[in-house]
Amino acid sequence: MFKLKNLVWLLVPVVLLQGCAPAVVGGAATGASVAYDRRTTGTVIDDQGIEFKASYALFNNKEIYDQSHINVTSYNGIVLLTGETPSESLKQKVTEEVKKIPKVRRIHNELAIAAPSALPSRSSDGWITSKVKAKMTTDEKTDPFLIKVVTERGIVYLMGMLSRAEADRAVYLVKNTAGVQRVVKVFEYTD
Repeated sequence: MFKLKNLVWLLVPVVLLQGCAPAVVGGAATGASVAYDRRTTGTVIDDQGIEFKASYALFNNKEIYDQSHINVTSYNGIVLLTGETPSESLKQKVTEEVKKIPKVRRIHNELAIAAPSALPSRSSDGWITSKVKAKMTTDEKTDPFLIKVVTERGIVYLMGMLSRAEADRAVYLVKNTAGVQRVVKVFEYTD
């Protein structure tokens, strides 16, 4: 039990700081955003649990962990998998591991078949996410607390429960941000 507890304490900062600056800014805003998030408080907690359990399961699968760089993001039970893994078979194994987690409704496996990305690439992705969130924050027609932004290899993934008009506005802002290669919508529409 002692080893598991220590592992958890070591993993929490790693999981939370994967996005560096965006994680710090996003983490500070999480408490405020829960107050008017479109998800229930229980669902927000479930999503955090899904992310932790998936990361832990992938960490424990040495075949996957040793060869891949994987980010797990959950929003309303919908899981987005981003990063890199070297083969299609490992990509499918990641999906199978995440499927086992309770309350996962759907999985979007966007893992690239490639070697794990280098730190400069990840830093660039963090910078793009920061720019996107800043743009959303200053736009009076966009509520940044309703949109989860994940960037991987210059591709920006957007998650949230939005109306089509809100989603279109968010996509417009992201497409007009320097460094963005492509935008992928993983929205649930409210209308």
